[in-house]
Amino acid sequence: MKDLRIVFFGTPDFAAASLNLLVSEQKNVVAVVTAPDRPKGRGKKISISAVKEEAVKAGIPVLQPANLKSEVFISELASYNAEIQVVVAFRMLPLSVWDMPPLGTFNLHASLLPRYRGAAPINWAIVNGETETGVTTFFLKHEIDTGEIIMQEKEAIGPDDTAGSLYDRLMFKGADLVLKTVLQISRGNVNSTPQEELSGSSPAPKIYKQDCKIDWQQSAVSVKNFIRGMSPYPTAWSQIDDKNLKIFKVELTEEEAKNAGLFEVKNGSALYASCADFKVRVLELQIEGKRRMSTEDFLRGIKLPDTFMSL
Repeated sequence: MKDLRIVFFGTPDFAAASLNLLVSEQKNVVAVVTAPDRPKGRGKKISISAVKEEAVKAGIPVLQPANLKSEVFISELASYNAEIQVVVAFRMLPLSVWDMPPLGTFNLHASLLPRYRGAAPINWAIVNGETETGVTTFFLKHEIDTGEIIMQEKEAIGPDDTAGSLYDRLMFKGADLVLKTVLQISRGNVNSTPQEELSGSSPAPKIYKQDCKIDWQQSAVSVKNFIRGMSPYPTAWSQIDDKNLKIFKVELTEEEAKNAGLFEVKNGSALYASCADFKVRVLELQIEGKRRMSTEDFLRGIKLPDTFMSL
């Protein structure tokens, strides 16, 4: 089995898990491409990506191009003579980059393609009430997330999974699949499948703050799915007076709803919200200027009217 020369592209911890496994399994990662260092936080301290941290620890050369089409970067990338490139949680690559290695460039995606193509597959799978998702490796082509599928593995979604808990599991399941894909390509026995042969294509577009506002006119089940699909980030919210109330966790109840969007405080320690059919009990929240906390702690420190409407 040939020890392929690999260039790895990635930035966040989701990608760092894959790089870490390739390195620990002594795969020949000859260079890493990641985002430029950036100032972060109130102090604007320079921060490096999780992938760069892993690369530096392993003594792997790091490339941090601001422009992926620059001749300087293209020339430097070509000098590593990669036979394959691996992409995990990185920005869109130009043709001159992904078409460079002789054995191609493959990407890890956190869904069972062709379902949930796009920037937020984990969030949308939960929001839509799916009970199963997974990870996919596929060869890059011009259109985003449409290349031929190499391998897939499924992952169950539990009724109380959040985007955060599912992200953590898929991060490590994805790392395992990246390693398996590299091994399969190195053996020369890849039988990839065009996505056109598969059914169920669906989008998973990027989520913006305005998309995270809770629609209390939906059913209680849909509201719960929406909140857990946005938790812990980018976070579902509802407006109260002039402040945004972030909601991280709710539970279903069998109490029939009153007016959709009506909040009720009970016994000074419980908070309920009416959806289209039933009420949900709010368990974890955060109001502007405060930290995330349990509803009981929240109500202990702030006085709310017994009933109020979200805006």
